[in-house]
Amino acid sequence: MTFRIAVGGIHTECSTGNPALMEMEHFRVVSGSGLIESDYFGFLKNAENVAIAPLLHARAVPGGPVSAQAYQAFKADFLMRLQQSLPIDGLYLAMHGAMNVEGMDDAEADWISAARAVIGPDCPLAVSYDLHGNVSQTIIDQIDIFAAYRTAPHIDVRETMTRAYTMLVKSLETGIRPGVAWARVPVLLPGERTSTEDEPAASLYRQLADYDAMDGIWDANLMIGYVWADEPRATACAVVTASDHGAAAKAAAAIALSYWNARNDFAFGPVTGPLEDMLDLAEKARTRPVILADSGDNPTGGGVGDRADVLKALVERDFDGALIAGIADRAAVEACFASGTGARMALSIGGRLDPKSPSITLAVDVLQLDDPGDADERQAVVATGGITVVLSARRRPYHNIADFTRFGFDPETWRLLVVKSGYLSPELAPIARPNLMALTDGAINQDIEALPNARRIKPTYPFEKGFDFAPQVRCSARWAAADGEDC
Repeated sequence: MTFRIAVGGIHTECSTGNPALMEMEHFRVVSGSGLIESDYFGFLKNAENVAIAPLLHARAVPGGPVSAQAYQAFKADFLMRLQQSLPIDGLYLAMHGAMNVEGMDDAEADWISAARAVIGPDCPLAVSYDLHGNVSQTIIDQIDIFAAYRTAPHIDVRETMTRAYTMLVKSLETGIRPGVAWARVPVLLPGERTSTEDEPAASLYRQLADYDAMDGIWDANLMIGYVWADEPRATACAVVTASDHGAAAKAAAAIALSYWNARNDFAFGPVTGPLEDMLDLAEKARTRPVILADSGDNPTGGGVGDRADVLKALVERDFDGALIAGIADRAAVEACFASGTGARMALSIGGRLDPKSPSITLAVDVLQLDDPGDADERQAVVATGGITVVLSARRRPYHNIADFTRFGFDPETWRLLVVKSGYLSPELAPIARPNLMALTDGAINQDIEALPNARRIKPTYPFEKGFDFAPQVRCSARWAAADGEDC
């Protein structure tokens, strides 16, 4: 028997402290046959006994809220394709979980609920999430299968998507309809303090496999949540996909309590401190490359990516041998292209996307211009004194070795490499000698207790302390109604 499964979704992470709205052009969109052919969904090519109905998938580098207009356009296109794909046997949505849309508190719930309205109550719906996504009861009530990343940095994206999809196929092949149970944990910590490469997160995530092995459990998850969105659904939680209500409740409660009990033990993995202290260490270092993470302006966490405060601090120190990659400043890139390679010019850098972001005006030499053919992809390399800066026309990270070798740079030869990041990417972390993280200002400032906190549920640690917690497990309303049994 061949099952027909529709596939789509929307995937991004949005800081409510980032004023730069995301529009349609900021997303990479695949649809129709292009979805199946994309590397991101490459595992679908090997599907057996399954016919894939590709819908639309929109994915963007984290940033500010998605404009209402852009979101509604994506949603309308997705729903049209979903309606046209009917009848289907199942729906798989590849989501992130921390999307914020203008005027909307729970964007993923809106998207998933709209999909459920199209496919009806009997069609199984599976979702995959980033572990930094936020979950709500509305979302839980619409879905049958849930799987989330178990690594941060995220090296199991494909594996997680495959887990969700495989459970959906398993349900269709066996006729077993699983359900989802969850337990909210009133804790919100940044990813930089909860990396799965460090304790206690490393042990907590290793234990998830033990829950997977329990009778009646299909998939166990610990969600860290997304701290930089001041919205009611922001929370950590345990989420369990299961075929047995009692087993699901037991596992969800245990996972939730394990995270709560460890809340005081989380700390930054790398050497971390104020910017000036980290630069002092970089100046004294005799190894290279020192890699400095500008954590408050990290675009992959929702930062704006246009701040020039680290550049300014290095200029004031007359630092020699630094490479900063990169600063998002389209106007500066265009000015470099207008002047040409080899030009010497006064250039204003930074502060284009967020009026609160610091900028600096410097005399620079234009070293390289990179024009792949799309104005949004243009880059310029400039130098001032002993400092080299990569400027980008759009917000983007510089987390892969190829981001540097594109310009002929070997990142291991630099005295200091500055990237807008939190914990370092899997490619940069192994070459850091040492890895330093600066507690810089920005839309995703690590001083989370000082963040605006008007709309998160209270109490939530560490915004509030000194309160007790006992897990309360809730099942999907769909699952409870179908089986006549709640968690």
